[in-house]
Amino acid sequence: MKILIIQTAFIGDVVLALPVAQALKKYKPDVEIHFLIRKGNENLIENHPDIHKVWVWNKKEKYRSGWNLIQAFRKESFEWVINLHRFASSGIFTLLAKAGHTVGFKKNPLSFGFSYVKPHLIQKGTHEVHRNLSLLEPLLGFEPPFTKPRLYPSLNDYEKIEPFQAEPYVVLAPASVWFTKQWETSNWMLLAQKLSERLNVFIVGGPKDYELGEKVKNNHPRIINWCGQLTFLQTAALMQKAVRVWVNDSAPLHFASAVNAPVTAIFCSTTPDFGFYPLSDNMMVLSDETLPCKPCGLHGKKSCPKGHFLCSKNITVEQAISTLIL
Repeated sequence: MKILIIQTAFIGDVVLALPVAQALKKYKPDVEIHFLIRKGNENLIENHPDIHKVWVWNKKEKYRSGWNLIQAFRKESFEWVINLHRFASSGIFTLLAKAGHTVGFKKNPLSFGFSYVKPHLIQKGTHEVHRNLSLLEPLLGFEPPFTKPRLYPSLNDYEKIEPFQAEPYVVLAPASVWFTKQWETSNWMLLAQKLSERLNVFIVGGPKDYELGEKVKNNHPRIINWCGQLTFLQTAALMQKAVRVWVNDSAPLHFASAVNAPVTAIFCSTTPDFGFYPLSDNMMVLSDETLPCKPCGLHGKKSCPKGHFLCSKNITVEQAISTLIL
């Protein structure tokens, strides 16, 4: 049986889609799992033992790339397409792949053409992984038990960071695509400074986050800015052996979950009730849930709608440091 899983959203969404592949392989060991992601995210699922083939959609050439993929999918003769993405582009792939069965969320604009549809409900305490796994019920006949996502850094990934692991260290991921999801830079700077008094501090993020990383580093000798210098899997490998990781409500949070790193997640404008909280055995969440204006939306915003950004200001550096357990 060949099955195509589609998740062409952001990096963190891809991580939270991995339990679908993991559960499929557990209950259908002979299944051949294919995975469609957007270009730029492919490094994330390299080496994953449950995924047979990764397909990449180049959104910069979305029509040409998309049509080539559709033609290739038809030749594969998938028995099932499982679409975890909730937008029309993935719905087109789902329908035009000509699979025997299709399943996805009702929120997808083209879900009327799917064989099976499931609700995507933002309910208190329901993790996104639970929602994703619910899509397997039509295929398996039951909804599989909860399973954490897993990433698989290679030996080369571990060798890349090994020289920096001789002494205990912590990892900070201070960036976010959305302003209101990002704890204030001044807080990250102070947190890094205080932690560097006892431990080496590594800052991680993408190439666009390098300038922010330099601000947080602030010329401290025990703070290293890795932004833009590590792959996704190298970042996960670095997190895996950290004393602790501090993150916003963003993709690095899910990297930490996928390698079971000790993690402190800071939720500013969003809330863990949306279901994107960390899954590590040793995890803590900092979030002011008393503010009447919070959450101001399911996703972050470019600026605070109220102008005060109290959801960030009310979380102190002292609270963040208190989660460090040596």
